[in-house]
Amino acid sequence: MTDRGDAAAAVAVRMLTAITEKDGAAACAALAPDTAVELEQSADKPCAEAILDENLPEPGSVSASHVYGQWAQVRLSGDIVFLGVFPAGWRVVAAGCTARRDRPYDWVLQGG
Repeated sequence: MTDRGDAAAAVAVRMLTAITEKDGAAACAALAPDTAVELEQSADKPCAEAILDENLPEPGSVSASHVYGQWAQVRLSGDIVFLGVFPAGWRVVAAGCTARRDRPYDWVLQGG
């Protein structure tokens, strides 16, 4: 992994760890702005509450992290997380992702 890949992976793990620890505010701080808004609108409650209701896996070990310009994909045991670079650094754009044969990923959490 590169330094940028390590940084993206750290954010992904931090978000999933915060959810496991029931710290919704910390988990939402790791989300991309559009992802947080989408979550609040779909759940009709604040992000810090809504994210704890999402069916996201516990943080697993990082098996790979790939950076593509301003985007990153972090593969963990049990999850795939997509991130984007924002002024404040890497932020989670989608999580709880599983690959589907010849089709786009299936997402638990994603921004618009």
